[in-house]
Amino acid sequence: MLRSHTCGELRISNVNQEVTLCGWVQRVRDKGGMIWIDLRDRYGITQLIFEEGKVDQAVIEKVRTLGREFVVKAIGSVVERLSKNDKIPTGEIELKVSSLEILNPAKLPPFLIEDETDGGDELRMKYRYLDLRRNVVRQNLLLRHKVAQQTRIYMDSQDFVEVETPVLIKSTPEGARDFVVPSRMNPGEFYALPQSPQTFKQLLMVSGFDRYYQIVKCFRDEDLRADRQPEFTQIDCEMSFVEQEDVLNMFEGLVRHLFKTVKSIDLQEVPRMTYADAMKWYGSDKPDIRFDMKFVELNDLVKGKDFPVFDAAELIVGVKADGCAEYTRKQLDELTEWVKRPQIGAKGLVYIRYNADGTIKSSVDKFYSEEDLKKITGRFDAKPGDLILILSGDGDKARKQLNELRLEMGTRLGLRNPDDYKVLWVLDFPLLEYGEEENRWFAMHHPFTSPKPEDIALLETNPGAVRANAYDMVINGTEVGGGSVRIFQRPLQQKMFEILGFTEEEAKKQFGFLMEAFEYGAPPHAGLAFGFDRLCSLFGGADTIRDFIAFPKNNSGRDVMIDSPSTIADNQLKELNIRTTV
Repeated sequence: MLRSHTCGELRISNVNQEVTLCGWVQRVRDKGGMIWIDLRDRYGITQLIFEEGKVDQAVIEKVRTLGREFVVKAIGSVVERLSKNDKIPTGEIELKVSSLEILNPAKLPPFLIEDETDGGDELRMKYRYLDLRRNVVRQNLLLRHKVAQQTRIYMDSQDFVEVETPVLIKSTPEGARDFVVPSRMNPGEFYALPQSPQTFKQLLMVSGFDRYYQIVKCFRDEDLRADRQPEFTQIDCEMSFVEQEDVLNMFEGLVRHLFKTVKSIDLQEVPRMTYADAMKWYGSDKPDIRFDMKFVELNDLVKGKDFPVFDAAELIVGVKADGCAEYTRKQLDELTEWVKRPQIGAKGLVYIRYNADGTIKSSVDKFYSEEDLKKITGRFDAKPGDLILILSGDGDKARKQLNELRLEMGTRLGLRNPDDYKVLWVLDFPLLEYGEEENRWFAMHHPFTSPKPEDIALLETNPGAVRANAYDMVINGTEVGGGSVRIFQRPLQQKMFEILGFTEEEAKKQFGFLMEAFEYGAPPHAGLAFGFDRLCSLFGGADTIRDFIAFPKNNSGRDVMIDSPSTIADNQLKELNIRTTV
């Protein structure tokens, strides 16, 4: 070993010890007769001290050639610092250096390698290997490591077996777009990179591996945003001989274990909510329940009062913002413009102030009497000082718009503290959704999700009313995982393919291997997958998963560090039987 200790290890108990440190030069402070260097590695920072006249002059001269990020080896004696630094663990000591070796010089970095850097996102991603030296980024990856470590500890304690599944698989038409890989040995044929190991983990259940998990890379060729990457990681799990309740209890246990071991938080009781209630009360299938502000429907109270906007609307729905009646006209006009932005799409905003003096004023006083307004505020259980905000329009659109307004108000009122964790199970999703353009049904989750047993008869008569035996886990308004009880009998799976518009030949070509496996004694099984990157970002209090991936892509799906994707040579294309057109 080139070093005897790390830069975060030495304490007052090490005084008078001769030690060797290696690391990167964080900064140099030259005061003439005295020079200090902050030496950094991934464990911390130790201050080195060089006193002119008490160390060989050749060492002093070498020190004065150092720049930021030079890699050096220092040998010396640990001494107590006269001016202690209580902001770092090594702040009581420093290393009085007797020998210094430059292991590698460095160019001046393009940005400051410190917690508060001057580098923008693109620049830091181009030099990601430098960005990873920053403490804040390194801590994110160490948190990711701990989440993975504790996941394995919990899963092992529950008798799950970690099994690797293939990365080169078969492309399927359902779900997001596949990344495809041409096969040189099979001209004109392609592999796909897995969007998830779904069929393989079901086959493992057929194989008798009754508890499987894998921390696995998945790939989706879809539009990107802050919480999406073309390649991402899942905690993928499956269990045999279980029902929905068993899965919820098992993986609620995993999340409790992670909160306890990673965040030192004892998780409160995890409530459950049906998809129908989530949409009715919050306009979202992943509601943020850190604050209340439930939706209140008003159709019966406000229609028929000659207010054309409400009379023409399918749904009139609102939320109550506690203590906001003192919002100024300017603030309310700004909120109105906010909901009218293209991203939200509302046509306007109606507000009702329940003033502190007990009077009630609204933006629609012309159409509604004081008695009408009292009935509306009564439905909200409003009290003096509260503000009611109302949107109207087509049912689903109005709910989605009000969901955005609710979240915005929650943020403005400081109700969405990232350190306050609220976990929720959302259950009983629709099994199917209808594509108007394609004129056919699509699986809401995937085609292997089982209907609720009591709804199976509706597959023939009313497919849209069938509920899935499916569940999502939501933390602070973010979906972190989801899964379902699976279909495990061939006749029901065939029926499902039929509803989804597969011909018998198409179903056999795409999933014949799975259908055949079901005929060899497939057990009842269920599972789920957690978005590992997303879970880490929530534990780290960040909005983007990029900060928790060692080498992420940008919002265009590019790796600007290695300049990928990129063109390949003509001879490679020829080998793969791929023709290009200009």
